[in-house]
Amino acid sequence: MSAAMDTESTYSGYSHYSGHSKKAHRQGRDRHKSPRSKDGSRSEKSVTIQTPPAEPLLGNDASRTEEGQDDNWGETTTAITGTSEHSISQEDIARISKDLEDSVGLDCKRYLGLTVAAVLGLLVFLTPIAFILLPQILWRDNLEPCGTACEGLFISVAFKLLILLIGTWALFFRQPKADIPRVFVFRVLLLVLIFLFVFSYWLFYGVRILDSKDTNYQGIVQYAVSLVDALLFIHYLAIVLLELRQLQPMFTVKVVRSTDGESRYYSLGQLSIQRAALVVLENYYKDFTVYNPALLTASKSRAAKHMAGLKVYNVDGPGNNASGQSRAMIAAAARRRDSSHNELYYEEADHERRVKKRRARLVVAVEEAFTHIKRLQAEEQQKVPGEMMDPREAAQAIFPSMARALQKYLRTTRQQQYHSMESILQHLSFCITNNMTPKAFLERYLNPGPTLQYDRDRWFSKQWTLVSEEAVTSGLQDGIVFVLKCLDFSLVVNVKKIPFIKLSEEFIDPKSHKFVLRLQSETSV
Repeated sequence: MSAAMDTESTYSGYSHYSGHSKKAHRQGRDRHKSPRSKDGSRSEKSVTIQTPPAEPLLGNDASRTEEGQDDNWGETTTAITGTSEHSISQEDIARISKDLEDSVGLDCKRYLGLTVAAVLGLLVFLTPIAFILLPQILWRDNLEPCGTACEGLFISVAFKLLILLIGTWALFFRQPKADIPRVFVFRVLLLVLIFLFVFSYWLFYGVRILDSKDTNYQGIVQYAVSLVDALLFIHYLAIVLLELRQLQPMFTVKVVRSTDGESRYYSLGQLSIQRAALVVLENYYKDFTVYNPALLTASKSRAAKHMAGLKVYNVDGPGNNASGQSRAMIAAAARRRDSSHNELYYEEADHERRVKKRRARLVVAVEEAFTHIKRLQAEEQQKVPGEMMDPREAAQAIFPSMARALQKYLRTTRQQQYHSMESILQHLSFCITNNMTPKAFLERYLNPGPTLQYDRDRWFSKQWTLVSEEAVTSGLQDGIVFVLKCLDFSLVVNVKKIPFIKLSEEFIDPKSHKFVLRLQSETSV
C-alpha cells in the first residue's frame, strides 16, 4: 500500500513537471518562431550570446502575480525548441571562429606595434650615447683633448636625455584604453619620421666620423648634442599633433541610442572617425542611463495584444493569395487605432500611480530603518551598553525591514536585474560608514543612473563594431554618419560642423543714458 502511494505521488509530480515543460516549450516556440516571408523562406540565422543572469534580489515566489503578470518576470527562462531561430549552424560556427581569429589578430597587431615602438625608442636613446662612446673606444689615443666646453656638453646631453625620457614616458607609455580597427596615422608618421631621422644621423656619422676617424672630439660631442636637440623638437611636434590639435572644438556630434531614442550632444575637435568613436563610447558610459530592455517590452506586448484579437478567415479556399489576408489585418488594425490611444493613456496613468505609491512606501521604510542606526563617538563607545556592530553588520541588521518595499519598487520600475542583494548591502554599508542620509541611499534606486554606476559584468560590452561609409582613419567632416554596434543596440552618431560666428561690437556712450519724465494732466503725480 505504501509503495503504491509512493508510485502515485511520483507519477503525479512527473505529470506536473511534464505539463510545465510542455507549456514552456510552447512559449519558447511562440517566442522564438522565425518570421517568414510570402514564399515561406526563413530569415537569416543568428547567434545571441548573453551574460549569465544576475543574483536575485530576494527569494521570489513564482505563484504570486503582480500587475497582471508573473512576479518573476525579470528572471530568464530557457526553452529549447526545434524551430528556434537562435540555433547554431555550421555557418554560425565558422563566423564565431572568424571572430576569434580576428581578436587574435588584433592582439598580435597591438603587441607588434608596442614592440616596434619600444625598439625604436631604445635606439633613439642609445644613439647619442653611442656617438660619444665609440670614438673613445676605437681611436682614443688619436683624439684631441676635451676642454672645459666639451665637458660642459656632457652635462647638457645628460639632462636633455633625462627630459626626453620623462616626456616620452608621459606621452607614449600609457595604458591603452581600447583596441582600434586601424592604426593611428599621426603616431605612425611620427615613428617613421624618427626612424628616418636617426638613420640619417647614423649614416652621416658612419661616413664622416667612423671612416675618417675624426680626431676633433668636441665636434663629435657637439654632433650628439644636435641630435638630442632635434629629438626634443620632434617630441614637441608629437605633443602638438597628438594632444593639442584636438583640443579646439570644431564639430558637434549627436549620439542617439537606437532602441529608446535617448540622445546626447558632444563637442569634438580634429579627430579621425575611429578616435571620435572612442570619445563617444567613453562619454556614453558616464552620460547615458543604463540600457534596460525590459522597458521596451511594454509597447511590443501591447501591439501583440491588439493583433491577437484579429481573426482572418479564408473564404475563397486555401489557394487564395496571402496578400488579401495581410490587407484585411492592416485594415482591421487601422479601425482599432482610435481606441488604442485611450488604452495607452490609462495604462501609463495606472503605472505612474503604482510607481508613486511604491516609491512612497520605500521612502518611509528606508527612513524608519535608518532611525535604528546611531553612530557612536569614541568617548561614547564605553558608556553605551549592548553589542556594537561594524557597518556591514549594521546593514545586514536593517536591510530586512526595507527589503520587501525595495523589491516591489524595483520590480515595478523593472530595475531588479541591475541590483543584486550583495550590491545593495554594499551600498547600504557604504552609506552607513560615511554617515549618509536615507535620501542619499535611495538616489541610486529612485532614478536610473549612468551605465558606469552598475556592476561591470552586467553592463560592459566587450566588443563594439564601427560601421562607416568613410574610411575610419579619415578626419571628421560635416554630415558624416557612423554607427557603433554592440550585441543589444547601436549608437547612431551624426556629425555637424560648428558654424562660423561673426561677432561685431557696438559702443554705447555712458553719457547718453539720460531720461525725461513726461507727465500728463490726467495723472495723479
